[in-house]
This record gives sequence, C-alpha cells and structure tokens, in this order.
Amino acid sequence: MAETLHQLSLGFLHLLSAANAMALVVGLVVGMFVAVLPGLTLVMGVVLALPFTYGMSVTPSIILLTAMYLSGTYGGAFTSILFRIPGEPLDVPLLWDGYPMARQGQPALALGWTLLAAFWGGLITCVSAVVLAVPFAHFALRFDSPEYFAVVLLGLSGVVALGGASLSKALISLCIGLMLATVGVDDTYGIDRFTFHVPILKDGIEYLTVMVGAYGLGEVLSRMEQGFASPTMASGERVRTRLPRWSEVWNLRPTIARSSLIGIICGIVPGAGATVGSFVAYGIENQYGKRREALGTGIPEGIVAPQVASTATVGGHMVPLLALGIPGSGATAVILGAFLLHGVQPGPQIFQTEAQMVYTIFASMFAAVVGMCLLGYFAIKGLIRVLELPEAVTSAFVALFCFVGAYSARNSLTDLWMIVIFGVVGYLFERYRFPVAPMVLGAILGPIAETSFMTSMIAYQNEWTIFFTRPISGTFMALTILALAYPMLRHLRRAWVASRDGARRGGARKLQS
Repeated sequence: MAETLHQLSLGFLHLLSAANAMALVVGLVVGMFVAVLPGLTLVMGVVLALPFTYGMSVTPSIILLTAMYLSGTYGGAFTSILFRIPGEPLDVPLLWDGYPMARQGQPALALGWTLLAAFWGGLITCVSAVVLAVPFAHFALRFDSPEYFAVVLLGLSGVVALGGASLSKALISLCIGLMLATVGVDDTYGIDRFTFHVPILKDGIEYLTVMVGAYGLGEVLSRMEQGFASPTMASGERVRTRLPRWSEVWNLRPTIARSSLIGIICGIVPGAGATVGSFVAYGIENQYGKRREALGTGIPEGIVAPQVASTATVGGHMVPLLALGIPGSGATAVILGAFLLHGVQPGPQIFQTEAQMVYTIFASMFAAVVGMCLLGYFAIKGLIRVLELPEAVTSAFVALFCFVGAYSARNSLTDLWMIVIFGVVGYLFERYRFPVAPMVLGAILGPIAETSFMTSMIAYQNEWTIFFTRPISGTFMALTILALAYPMLRHLRRAWVASRDGARRGGARKLQS
C-alpha cells in the first residue's frame, strides 16, 4: 500500500505538466458538453474525440478520454432534472425523482443532491480503481494464453447486457464484429482473408472506422430521418445548485453505501456499466430503501442512488481494462482503442512497464472528480445554453468530425468509404433495433481472442480441452457459459409460465361456458 501511495503521489506531480493538465480540463468540459446535449451520446463523444489524440502522447490521450467518460456520467443529470430530457440512458432513473423535485420548486436542491452523489461516486470510483487494479494485475500475472482467451470470451459474453432485450440480435451483432476482425492478413499463417484483392484491406478493417461510423454517422442518419427535432429549453434563470445540509446527507448513508457497492460491481462485470448500475441501484432502493413507498414523488434517495452508482462504475471499468486489457463498456472499448493506437497493450505487465502512466491516469481521475463538481456548480448555467443550438447544426459538426477522424487514421480515401458503409450499418441497426455495442466489442476483442486461441492451440498440441482443464481458464469458461445460458433459460421459463397461465385461463373459460 505504501508503494501504491508513493506512485500515486508521483502521478499527481506528473499531472501538473502542461499537456496532462490541459487534457484533463478539455476532457471535463467536452464530456460535460456531450452529456448535456441530448442526442450526442457519451460513447459517441468519446469516439469523436479519439482521432484528436493521434498527435498526443499516450498519457494525455487517456487522461482526455477518461475525464470525458467520468464527467459524462454526471453532466446528463442537469437536462434530466431541469427539462426532463435524459442525455443518456443512465440518466433516465434521475427523471423519476429529480424532475418531480424540480417541479415542486426545488430544482436547486435537486441539482445539489446530484452534485453530492456525483462527488461521492467519483471518490469511490477513484479509490476502487487504485485499490483493486494492482491485486487484479498480480492475479493476472498467472495467466497464460488459455486464460487470456477465456477472459476475452467472458468479456464478449457481456453482449448479454449490452444487447438490450433481444439476445439473438445481440449475438448477430457480435458475430458481425468478429467477422470484421478476421479481414486482413492472418497473423499466424500470413495469408489473406476476405480482402477481395483490395490492397488496403490487407491491413484489416480499422476498428476506428467501425466505431466512428456506426456510432457517429449512424446516429446522424437516424436523427436526419426523425427531422432534427430540437428540444424546448426552459429559462436559464432556474439553473443553479444548492447543497443539502449535512444532517440530510447523514440520513442517506445506507443508500449511498448500497449504491456505491452496486456501482463498483457493475463496473467490474463485463457489459454491465453505468446504465445497468443506475437502474439496479434505483431498483434496490425501491425494494430495500427506508422510504421506498415515496420513490417517484421527488425524494433525495431517488436522485442519489442512480447517480452514485453510475459514477462509481467508471473505476470498476478501469480495473479490468488496465489489469486484463478487457473493456467492460462502449466507452472503455474506445479507451482501449486509444491505448492500442499508441502502441500500449493494457495487461498485468503495464504496472511494471508503464507505472508512471497508470498512476498519472489514477491521479487524473481524482482531479477530474473535483473538477467536474466545480464545473457543475459554477459553470452549468452556461453549459445548459448548448440546448439552444439547432440539432441540425450539431449533427453537421458530428458528421464532419467523423470524416476527419476516419481520414486521419491512414490518410486513405478508402477509409472514408468505409465510414460511410458503417454509418449506414449503424443506421440500419438503429432502425431495426440491433445493438451497435456488441459489433464494436467484437471488432476490438476479436483479434485478441484469435491470437490467444491460436497460441493456445500451437502450445498445447491442438488440445481444445485445455481451456476447461486449467483451473483459472476453466472458471472463466464456466462463467461465460452461465452468462450466456442464464438469459436463455429465463426466456424459456417465462414462455413456459405464459403458456401455462394461458392454458389455465382457457380451461376456466370452458368451465364457465
């Protein structure tokens, strides 16, 4: 622990450099801007910022994206509470009590509870990242290629949570992403796969074009179809924050403790994330809270629980990302992409080879928590004014950034066509309710899974049972099977109960007749 604190203190010193400090400030402001503006999702904002990190070194690049991610889990609360406009799915539970409190003439107090919850959730996320990352890394040092393949497979099983209501559509999206990852020259045998004699495809399909096209341009096309409907904004004079009294905060300590634990767990579990954490925390409060009957009427518990949980998931996501190289959400998948673009592979060795960078990132998270709360307290009135921008204008800038980012990756016009193709794919996915996140997850983790699998097969004489006979990899494989089988069994059980109830109702009607 003493070594960890020493490294963290050095991280704060490195954070004072001009590049790191500027990246932190810009990330906080842009992340808040993205979260406040409805329609521009947090993941899309992080994706659009990724091309701007090409000319930066790896540390400020990750600080920029992480600060955006952290402040983005907080900024959307303002539009949810004041205007009933959730900027992100994770902000929806805040509507249920935040907006009623604002309508009761207490918008400043509602924003104060949000600020307090974001600050506490932010501290929890930073502490959990620092405390858990090193033990995770030491545990991961025992990994060989079978363990890495099993862990990646478990990460891919996060498609169950990322896919929404339809598991079949999520699996189809994941398979498309995995197929995209196979395009190019095979790393093991050196032969072309699915290149169709197109020279640039020999280098594979850049996951950047997949992410930016599907998230960014696809969203623009969807909004274009809907007519660029801009939200109606209320008077900016109402936008201020009033902090609650300490006695009121003390009474909510069970809610804060429960939601903090839920946030950390949902962050570590692949595929869960801030949205799941926010809804689960509100649901747990609805079941076990002292004032659960009053939820939905504008009480602080309904604001604090989802906000603490959603902000606390960030640190949980950073633990498997840094220690195992496995992203647990769409935003951390983009951050992993930034690591790889700068030639850094997250994993257990990163704490020995890049300790300065890792602890500077941790230090930036602590500073980001303080910075986002100051920004929310003093500058939110100005940030809310972005709602006055026509949605068509913001969509035009999004499209421009998409094409600039795609071209700057390899300076190739082919990538511009690729981003158009994936923009259309993203639009069609949105139109027919296919989730985009599994496709992006497959495109990023697919090469890692293939390399680990082929290495295992070569090292263990094509013995596929090695993934199940080794204790650690076998455990991860079992968890993967459970993660994929549970929703299927739950669906079958619901169908069986529905058919049984239908048969009973049919029998009752026959008896009555």
